[in-house]
Amino acid sequence: MLVIVGILTVFGCVIGGYLMHDGNLAVLIQPTEFLIIGGAAVGSLLISSPPSLLKMIMAQLIETVTFGGISKSDYTELLLCLYELTKTGKGNMLALEAHVETPDSSDIFKKYPNLLKNHHAIHFICDTLKVQISSPMSPYDLDDLMEMDIQAAHHEEEKAPQTVTRIGDAMPGLGIVAAVLGVVITMGHLTQGKEVIGESVAAALVGTFLGILLSYGFIQPLAAKMEAAVAQKGAYLHVIKSGLLAFAKDASPKVCVEYARRTIAPEVRPSFHEVDEATAGVKKAA
Repeated sequence: MLVIVGILTVFGCVIGGYLMHDGNLAVLIQPTEFLIIGGAAVGSLLISSPPSLLKMIMAQLIETVTFGGISKSDYTELLLCLYELTKTGKGNMLALEAHVETPDSSDIFKKYPNLLKNHHAIHFICDTLKVQISSPMSPYDLDDLMEMDIQAAHHEEEKAPQTVTRIGDAMPGLGIVAAVLGVVITMGHLTQGKEVIGESVAAALVGTFLGILLSYGFIQPLAAKMEAAVAQKGAYLHVIKSGLLAFAKDASPKVCVEYARRTIAPEVRPSFHEVDEATAGVKKAA
């Protein structure tokens, strides 16, 4: 929602300020400039990106509108799930096998729908526990394994905002291309009077205006929002990693959850008391 509000604010302030200076809105409506700049941007994106990356860019752009960040309640849900998993597997790893093989039908995972919708996090948890069930690794090796998984996912997801950033960086240049083409057209109108020349120059300058506005007002902020979402998802996986690593070191379920809790950023971190009460509720339910 804030993304939409921000876009409307940028558009409203720029156009509103222009109109307050007695600007003629009709002058800014130059379909050919939009075609040149937008078409060149889309074309360069198609040249530089494989189909898989294009799909990722579209998915992340759509997500920027709906993604409100990972909240304290999301992290509380994750900590409770880790508590139940580590409690179930404590001293008997085979008890976790049914849960990690089919998480969608697991009695534990079904209690936490927000986590269950996060397919990457679910795969990360289940794959790590599957390794520990089938062939237990030392905590040091498991740490390396989980870190490689996180880095691989992070590197892949970062490609989308990096590509959008490059397109944003190119927009002022594409605006100049449109402006230069407008000047070329203007040179052919030199004998047609000052009014015609003025309109032609104004249309050419709109190309430069659009390129700069689209870059710094829309595309670059969207890329930054995409990067922030990727970073939050990476931080979420690091919380899981901390809890599972403590479990591999044979820590108690409470300690595993505390390791995970301390990894959460302070602004969305549940307090010790909140987690303690929540885990106590889990015990009573059990």
